[in-house]
Amino acid sequence: MNITSLITDNITELLVKVLEFTGAREKLLTQNINNARAPQFVPKDLPIDDFCHMLNHALEQHITTGRLVLCDSETLKFGFQGSFRAEPVIDEHAATILSKSADRYIELETDKLLENALNHRIAAELLKMKQGMVSIFE
Repeated sequence: MNITSLITDNITELLVKVLEFTGAREKLLTQNINNARAPQFVPKDLPIDDFCHMLNHALEQHITTGRLVLCDSETLKFGFQGSFRAEPVIDEHAATILSKSADRYIELETDKLLENALNHRIAAELLKMKQGMVSIFE
């Protein structure tokens, strides 16, 4: 399903960006777990702080001006017709943990996956509510 086709307003567009970001992050974190024991593997993650900053800025602009302003950064790119790309970055903290214990590293990445899944689920439920669809939380 093309979720960008659901965009009808500014808030919906932000929820779609959250879904795209968390979907891409799930794939990356899964790759991290699958490659944990590979030689010379370097863990990566998506730029969560940049993404949160972008969301905060966009919401401030929406509240102030009624317009949605999505600004590129070094790691986040917004393109034509709502396209969006987040560039993975090296996860130094995870790399340090991996160098000490592969098992602890897998736990860390699993925790990140669970948190990411929750964020994805919340955005999906908010989008359902916004679109007038039935929510499982009712």
